[in-house]
Amino acid sequence: MKPIVFTTHARDQCSERGATEAEVVTTIRSGEKVAAKRGQHGYRMNFQYHDVWSGRRYAIKQVLAIVAEESNALVVVTVYTFYF
Repeated sequence: MKPIVFTTHARDQCSERGATEAEVVTTIRSGEKVAAKRGQHGYRMNFQYHDVWSGRRYAIKQVLAIVAEESNALVVVTVYTFYF
């Protein structure tokens, strides 16, 4: 299995959007693979959340990692987080 490498932008987006690096790694290893632009792949996974984000309570947090597959690593380009 290829190692997972985070870009600086992806780390910043994790922090800004409420996702942890551990959640992103779990999403890539176990989540649903979806199409993304420019030959990249998206990996999506729902997590039980039951907490407050930005002043509202949510039950589910969905993490979507956009990944560029290189010959020696999976590079996390950016991370999106959706709350339901």
